[in-house]
Amino acid sequence: MRIDVWSDVICPWCYIGKRRLEQALGGRDDVEVVWHSFMLDPGLPKESTESMAAHLGRKYGGGEAAGRQMIDRTEAVAAEEGLLFRLHQAQAGNTFDAHRLLHLALTEGGPELQGTLKEHLLDAYFVRTQNPADHDVLRAAAAGVGLDADRVEQVLAGDEFGDEVYADIEKAHQLGVQGVPFYVLDDRLGVSGAQPVEVFRSALAQAGLSPLAMVTGDGDAACGPDGCEIPASR
Repeated sequence: MRIDVWSDVICPWCYIGKRRLEQALGGRDDVEVVWHSFMLDPGLPKESTESMAAHLGRKYGGGEAAGRQMIDRTEAVAAEEGLLFRLHQAQAGNTFDAHRLLHLALTEGGPELQGTLKEHLLDAYFVRTQNPADHDVLRAAAAGVGLDADRVEQVLAGDEFGDEVYADIEKAHQLGVQGVPFYVLDDRLGVSGAQPVEVFRSALAQAGLSPLAMVTGDGDAACGPDGCEIPASR
């Protein structure tokens, strides 16, 4: 089975959804997961200009205090999946180059290497509060998964794999993706949002359905162009 996943490395629900999918898979070795690019905010600068709390408070209203409450709730959900988010200190930055390196990893080492780099990049942002646009951060992540340093430098210095990033985003639009994470199982079954583990398990069992069907549920938590849905309470 192949699972194609559209996500961004600064999307909290993408990391939460990754953990839930992994739990649903239970270590199966007959499933190939391929990560596709989706940029929540292509206009983000390379350097953060405001705190995450201030950004959320401005976007959703209520000011920085409301933003801090949103972060606290998101961190609580993440902790249930064993993820220790540090969003109060997170440094948001443009993710275009991170996505280009994910395409390099796929080309050089296939889905397994790409998935390992994806984990490193998510951890760098959410846990180690590093800027995903910083080339030093990207170099360290790439080195940590064994990518050739000269090849990484070549990609970062140019525009290689940029077309692949845009192609992923265009494909998401063709599929009608409104937010991420978004999963397509064997080109048959679409799953939107960071669904609960039991929903993923059901989707895996149904993946032979045809034509393309959609699975949604109470856990339809996702990030889109207007931001990330934050649970009101737990």
